[in-house]
Amino acid sequence: MSHNQSPEQEARDRIDEKLEASGWIVQEKNTLNWSAADGIAVKEYLTDVGPADYVLFVDKNPVGIIEAKKEEEGHRLTVVEEQSGEYATSKLKYLNNDPLPFVYESTGELTRFTDHRDPKPRSRPVFSFHRPQTFREWLKKEKSLRTSLLDIPGLQTEGLHDCQIRAINNLERSFKENHPRALIQMATGSGKTYTAVTFIYRLLKYADAKRILFLVDTKNLGKQAEQEFMAYTPNDDNRKFTELYNVQRLRSTHIASDSQVCISTIQRLYSILKGEELDEETEETNPAESGWQPREPLPVVYNEKVPIEQFDFIVIDECHR
Repeated sequence: MSHNQSPEQEARDRIDEKLEASGWIVQEKNTLNWSAADGIAVKEYLTDVGPADYVLFVDKNPVGIIEAKKEEEGHRLTVVEEQSGEYATSKLKYLNNDPLPFVYESTGELTRFTDHRDPKPRSRPVFSFHRPQTFREWLKKEKSLRTSLLDIPGLQTEGLHDCQIRAINNLERSFKENHPRALIQMATGSGKTYTAVTFIYRLLKYADAKRILFLVDTKNLGKQAEQEFMAYTPNDDNRKFTELYNVQRLRSTHIASDSQVCISTIQRLYSILKGEELDEETEETNPAESGWQPREPLPVVYNEKVPIEQFDFIVIDECHR
């Protein structure tokens, strides 16, 4: 990057790079080639409230907006939300469009994303941009994931302990109230994994979750979790969990396209994101207890094999470690 570029231009260059990494082709509005790709990001596309920094098109249909911001405005991205929301609901020139559902504000370093199909749309930080085919899949569905969470029915409590019932009910209430994260604390021996398998089953069955990551810090915990998934029979179905859903314990860099639950150590996930093979010995011990961590962990860069939308939920076991 040359030093004589304006901060706005630097932000746009970084956004261009991230868009291309996520499978978009970036084009200028006056040299548009629609056949270049399924996902096209058009710069400076005109709307009736002025030019939008980027309009995202999938299969020639406008689906989203990116509002570019200088880096020093990064702390104010939540303020920018109103502005990009205005673009998203405006009419694009030459297109009789509905309001656009997917809205980003980005400095190229920091990016926030809002899905306007949600019951109470709110922005959240994302590591990168979503892929064009993800938007295509999302738009085929009648509801966003957050909307589907509202459909989860009341818990059938047979076979569950009081503490498990309380944990699942509180977790699902938290999801329905749009919280992005939740913490479940349960005593040792109270069936934490069984509780997790129960709510994972409910997310897959009732909320239309696509894939869930179960993250552990030792290979042993991963094996135990896998055993629990295999042994689990839900109380509203007489088939085993693994007859209903595909569970994969990751042993290489390959994530099967049809797996609905992936069990992985944090060490293995890190190696997958880095695109490196992993020595299995590093999975034997919890990284916080061994000298496994380098002083300064290497930054994780975007890996198109594991895009940010790869998992709908991440369950972190023993997260206090």
